[in-house]
Amino acid sequence: MAKKLFVGNIDWGTTDEDLQELFTKYGEIEECVIIKDKFSNRSKGFGFVTFINDDDADKAVEELNDYELKERKLVVNEARPKKEF
Repeated sequence: MAKKLFVGNIDWGTTDEDLQELFTKYGEIEECVIIKDKFSNRSKGFGFVTFINDDDADKAVEELNDYELKERKLVVNEARPKKEF
């Protein structure tokens, strides 16, 4: 079963491809996306990476949480459902 990870504190200049290159080292990725503002198309500083294998996702969380990418420490953890207000 696929497991989705939240990735926060992403540098504004980081691309989807940069993120995918970093996370692919830990296993096969189903999806990798940095969330962007719909009007300016500028990064919002966070994104999601979905791994095919749960164990690979767990290893990525263990290794990449607090990992420094472009002088910013990433926050990596299991994604939680969006809260309804």
